[in-house]
Amino acid sequence: MAAPPLTTTARSRAEINLAAFDLNLLVALDALLECRNVTHAGHRVGLSQPAMSRSLARLRGMLGDDLLVRSSTGLVPTPRAERLASALPPILAQIRELLGSRSLAPEDWRSKITLAMPDHQALVLLSRLLPRVRERAPALDVVVDSSLAGALKRLEQGEIDFAIGQIHDTPAGTYRRKLYDDRFACLLRQDHPALSQPWTPERFATLRHAVIAPGSEDSFGRIYDSLAGLHLPDRDPILVPNAMTAPMMIAETDLVLTVPHRVATRIAAMLPLQVMEVPMELPTYEVFLIWHERRHRDPEHRWMRAEIAAATLSTI
Repeated sequence: MAAPPLTTTARSRAEINLAAFDLNLLVALDALLECRNVTHAGHRVGLSQPAMSRSLARLRGMLGDDLLVRSSTGLVPTPRAERLASALPPILAQIRELLGSRSLAPEDWRSKITLAMPDHQALVLLSRLLPRVRERAPALDVVVDSSLAGALKRLEQGEIDFAIGQIHDTPAGTYRRKLYDDRFACLLRQDHPALSQPWTPERFATLRHAVIAPGSEDSFGRIYDSLAGLHLPDRDPILVPNAMTAPMMIAETDLVLTVPHRVATRIAAMLPLQVMEVPMELPTYEVFLIWHERRHRDPEHRWMRAEIAAATLSTI
């Protein structure tokens, strides 16, 4: 004859109130079911024999089952204890993984990291960074976002993981690390008429200038911001939106482009351009790595910060 269904009252009595359940008892139960000896189980979890006996008594009362009973060969599990013995270890392993630090090695990571940086920084950094990441974490996808608008807010909301550019004041909850200092340099086409004459501040002052102005309202990556207050001779420079369009224009005109030296040497290796020192004193061009505290302690994020810094050093 089938047993009658549980009433609401009976069902509530059959359920365990997790809020009142000491989860440490599950660790004790796991040791008891494996060792089947109160003293040995206590040694495994760091409890005395009396303390482990009290844990077993509490478990029996809360679960409504003897769990372990005496036999001629020692303690033996009840049928319910046998079911718990097979189910409990993977559950405890999942809890440990949930509460513990991520233990996966980089080569086993399968996720995505988003970097926001201007294209001139990508030109310098990615050729060094991507091979390092591919070798050490082949399943980790690196996505580059050239839009720096609202970068600090997007870091906070988790839309991007890092921003790379110029920023000297970080708000609360944001971290920054200086990646490198650079000096400025000039790019001219190799047969530019100015190269046949002394390269002086006066000569520099007569040239028509192009500057890179990405259009972001943030200060990240804006080369033009670094130059705007320097009273360049050309009061009305040609504004170019990115670091690849500008060099192509420089290679076919008599314009001059002032950019960070690392960017200049990288571009000059690909186009018929001449790199010249700026014949006037300019401030240092500083590049920072920015991230939000929400991922500051994340192992994957921390590893990636170290890789970015290492790739930056290799560009010197």
